[in-house]
Amino acid sequence: MKGKFSNIVKNRMKKASGDKVAQYAILKAFYNSDKWLSFRNVIIAERGPICETCGKVIANPKDCEVDHYPTELTPENVSDANISLNPANVKVRCHDCHNIRHHRFCRQYEHGVYLVFGPPLSGKTSLVRENMERGDLVVDMDALFCAVSLQPEYDKPNQLLNNVIGLRNQLIDNIKTRYGKWASAWVIGGYEDKYRREALAADIGAELIFCDVSKDECMRRLETDVARQCRKDEWKRYIDRWFERYVA
Repeated sequence: MKGKFSNIVKNRMKKASGDKVAQYAILKAFYNSDKWLSFRNVIIAERGPICETCGKVIANPKDCEVDHYPTELTPENVSDANISLNPANVKVRCHDCHNIRHHRFCRQYEHGVYLVFGPPLSGKTSLVRENMERGDLVVDMDALFCAVSLQPEYDKPNQLLNNVIGLRNQLIDNIKTRYGKWASAWVIGGYEDKYRREALAADIGAELIFCDVSKDECMRRLETDVARQCRKDEWKRYIDRWFERYVA
């Protein structure tokens, strides 16, 4: 009986493996097709070689990833042009953002942990929102200020700074000890100091993700951000200070 059960398991495993190979072949054939390659080239030409997640300019357009989002491509829907060849269902991404979305980073621990850093207005929170899942733990100083002050995210009362730092440190300690049932954790911050960010990443077992956006682009985004106009000078100082202190 034991031998018969073992053979059944082996046959099921073999069939499952064969199914995965067949599914991969269907998607591979689509991505190698002329209709997809032509569609991909049009999307990159229209939008430019710029990651729509982090804003990074991709030096070589051939390195752009055209990712199906929000509806992911599967063997079941690949024949539906409203999904597979729909401009509204694709995003241009850099390799790093594409890997994050598809959970392709090697994880040192059971939980995925990411430290997302970069200058103000570089798109850190947007990157996390687009790639996180419900139940993930997010540690964001701006969001913590909102939680304890009920002020908009651009208004950070300095009187509450120590309280917010205390909350952040407690949450980071929870990440370090893997306390809780969260699936992945995202720590968002400027972290312009190389020693501090690398030490923190090592301490909590995090992948470093850099939102590589120029100072000019951050300033441009500030000029077009209606919500921050009342505190524009303050945010200009934040941006200037980050770039003055940043060490790669």
